[in-house]
Amino acid sequence: MRHDFDHQLQEWFLLMSTSPRILTIMGSGETAPTMMKHHRELIARMPGTPKAVVLDTPYGFQENAAELASKAVEYFRKSVGHPIEIAGLTRLHGQDTLSVEQGLARVRQADYVFAGPGSPTYALRQWTGTSVPDIVRGKMRTGGAVTFASAAALTLGRYTVPVYEIYKVGNDPSWLEGLDVLGEIGLNVAVIPHYDNAEGGHHDTRFCYLGEHRLAMLEELLPHDAHVIGVDEHTGVILDLDANTATVIGNSTITVRIKGHSTIHKSGDVISIDALRDPASGATNIPAQIKQADALHETSTQESTSLASETQEAERAFDEAMVAGDAAGAARAALTLESAIHAWSADTLQGEEMDNAHAALRSMIVRLGDAAIGGLADPREALEPIMNVLLELRTVVRADKRYDLSDLIRDRLAVIKLEVRDTPQGVEWVVNND
Repeated sequence: MRHDFDHQLQEWFLLMSTSPRILTIMGSGETAPTMMKHHRELIARMPGTPKAVVLDTPYGFQENAAELASKAVEYFRKSVGHPIEIAGLTRLHGQDTLSVEQGLARVRQADYVFAGPGSPTYALRQWTGTSVPDIVRGKMRTGGAVTFASAAALTLGRYTVPVYEIYKVGNDPSWLEGLDVLGEIGLNVAVIPHYDNAEGGHHDTRFCYLGEHRLAMLEELLPHDAHVIGVDEHTGVILDLDANTATVIGNSTITVRIKGHSTIHKSGDVISIDALRDPASGATNIPAQIKQADALHETSTQESTSLASETQEAERAFDEAMVAGDAAGAARAALTLESAIHAWSADTLQGEEMDNAHAALRSMIVRLGDAAIGGLADPREALEPIMNVLLELRTVVRADKRYDLSDLIRDRLAVIKLEVRDTPQGVEWVVNND
């Protein structure tokens, strides 16, 4: 009787739903170029004029929480092409009741809910005992799109890894009780983002900084009917609850792991959600004709894979242009790299790669300045093409408030007697023979 009632209730929810029911889990890169296409397509699947909101709790404890929120808003405005508002739920306990209820109302009314980096432990402390888990489950029942990435993704399962406490503090490996949102669709799992992390270099930081040894210890603590779903960095899985499909997106793979045994699904694969519930049944891909029915299943070979790869490509193009004596081509490569730096700036996990990209851009600027030196009969006429692109580059970085790079261009040109002047009429340059 109970089973029949549940089945009838589920059918009623489906009939009442006006929006598709979609849950997306991202391993990382949630505000990087790799995922902007997918955010855009997920929002486009919502009817009417979708309302999007950032659930800002996971990073609410950080001193730069307001800056992170601003970056998310800018990313959605510029890269995704859709406005998004901030829920204003950095803290739910001990705060003004009215402001908390207003934030919860924003999440409840949103068609697209996005949450990302921060601390899973902090997020759980704030969300437990509130209506946040029920709001998310409600969208899975009656319609809406929820995208949880990185720290937020860790909270979705029945069990959560306290990452910082294990990796940074040194606590013994143990599980926390998660939100168990995925239990709504029969997934008794622990979600582990950053599954293929390689930041450790000489030591194992896979599996969200756990490494194989500690993950194996944690698996032994799971009940026999629970398992792990791992999502690689710059990778995600879109769970379409109406179609019962799981579509792998992004750069790499997702992994269903049971006691050390892994089933891997690569980007572009479309499988049944049943394959995530029980890998032994239904682990094969859904036929290609089903994949072609939905634009979300298309894979693009033009997607940006990482800032590091874009930096390498820009450096290669720059070097080739310099060897060929193509100043405009070299400057074009520098501008391309600057654009990539700006596009990846919203991704909070690009520390070392961002530093390397800025160093490469500085090197390009210096080399372009050196290339402007030569025994030229008419220096202004000969230098005008390269000066035009250098000044264009300077305008771009100034608009992006990178005044250090703007000053570097000006100062490097001054060394070789090319003076840049900012006037009310615009930017001018002169050959200074004094």
